[in-house]
Amino acid sequence: MFKGMKLIAAICALAALAQPAVAQGIPGSMKGVQAKQLFGKVKSGSPHVAAPFGSYAKGCMAGGVQLPETGPTWQAMRLSRNRNWGHPEAVDFIRKLSAKAAQQPGWAGLYIGDISQPRGGPMLSGHRSHQLGLDMDIWMLAPKRLNLSRAERENLSSVSMRRAKGAYTNSEWTRAHHEIIKAAARDPRTARIFVFPGAKVQMCNDEKGNRAWLRKIRPWWGHHYHFHVRLKCPKGARGCVDQAAPPAGDGCADAQNWVNDILNPPPPDPNAPPPKKRREYTMADLPSQCVSVLQAK
Repeated sequence: MFKGMKLIAAICALAALAQPAVAQGIPGSMKGVQAKQLFGKVKSGSPHVAAPFGSYAKGCMAGGVQLPETGPTWQAMRLSRNRNWGHPEAVDFIRKLSAKAAQQPGWAGLYIGDISQPRGGPMLSGHRSHQLGLDMDIWMLAPKRLNLSRAERENLSSVSMRRAKGAYTNSEWTRAHHEIIKAAARDPRTARIFVFPGAKVQMCNDEKGNRAWLRKIRPWWGHHYHFHVRLKCPKGARGCVDQAAPPAGDGCADAQNWVNDILNPPPPDPNAPPPKKRREYTMADLPSQCVSVLQAK
């Protein structure tokens, strides 16, 4: 009977999420408040069926689950941030990828950085994305052991893989990094992986087999202490907005162009408009379901 009551509660919660914004409204206590302030103070997931709403940089997550702090082949890092929450697909992805990583020489598994806040949404600091529980940062540092204390997880740092401002990999880069990122890209749930330009070029040069997976590896600034995996919207997630697919091809020429621009930066455009200051989102900017996600007890 208890299980039946939980099922009814979950169905009712899901029905509430389906209500339009006009019916839900935005409570006065949420109006005009930065959404990151509201999502940033929530400590636990919502009692809903798992569902992402909105886009990777403007959304929220219902029914998120917490990645266990320690597993057979992973450890979650920076626990004080409480960002080891994600969609169940993300947690399953980490379990499987970390098991593959543990097969690499010198790797006990993976150290996992930020996934998402308990209910997703904008973060108080750091990422613009990671709002749906489908983005995850995976450290480049090869774990030698998986019994780090909470204090060690706060103070240990990952290791940079780049040199020449990201144009090349450094001596810390190994074939194991190539194989782990390759395994992540070959998972059909993966939409794309962000990594610094020199790493993409290195993988392009080193891969002698099927190169189709390289299409998902996208050069981006930073991302030399970790690589960032973004999963596709799960099947049936109607409120989730997928990012456009990467351009056709392996993307190696584009990555080389990034490297060329690092080594020989183009002159600044004197007619370029000044960058606009980023506006902080309020609940009115997010999908209407995010109100119920925040309000649920």
